[in-house]
Amino acid sequence: MSEKLSLDSILKFLPGRLLAEKPGLAAQIRFSPQPPPSTLTYQEVQETCLRAAVLILIYPKDQEPHLVFIHRTGLGNHHQNQISFPGGGSQAEESIEQTALREAREELGVATEKITIAGQLTPLYVQPSNYCVFPVVAISREEIHFKPSPCEVAAVIEVPLAHLLDDNSLRGETWFLRGRQVLVPFYQYEDHKIWGATAMILSELLELIGELKPR
Repeated sequence: MSEKLSLDSILKFLPGRLLAEKPGLAAQIRFSPQPPPSTLTYQEVQETCLRAAVLILIYPKDQEPHLVFIHRTGLGNHHQNQISFPGGGSQAEESIEQTALREAREELGVATEKITIAGQLTPLYVQPSNYCVFPVVAISREEIHFKPSPCEVAAVIEVPLAHLLDDNSLRGETWFLRGRQVLVPFYQYEDHKIWGATAMILSELLELIGELKPR
């Protein structure tokens, strides 16, 4: 982008944009391992899948918008040693937003009363785990100092949004996954590779934010 993206412009744009039609599977599938394990959507599986939520938190750091990811430890129940958004499975009688906020508090010590929910991205069905992941987008006007849970978080990864919007962050490698060779697209940040469901969710967010680019 020719000019720096401001947090104010994102805050003004995203809540309304998230209520409109979203890119959905078309954006998500671009960052799925190829060939993809599944192209089923949440609408096709609905009540047969488990429900989970993640929090996509946009906040200022060094005077520019950032996103936070966690490098999980090997101690949790899911996605051990992977990079992901804070999140986890929904509990009984809990809304999707409540799940995302609770997980952010538990995993990163986020004071969630100080952030604004902007809306939700398209739910993503993750066939290998039979989870439907609901991405909740939130924005903080203040810098956040994270207090990660040592049981769940090996490292906190704070990534400038401008870096992820730069095509130079895009990579792809051939990996051996679930008994076959697949091409895995990912976002590279320093020595971190953001791939899989996290990259698929991120792809849709970045496509939406890319609409703010001057034409």
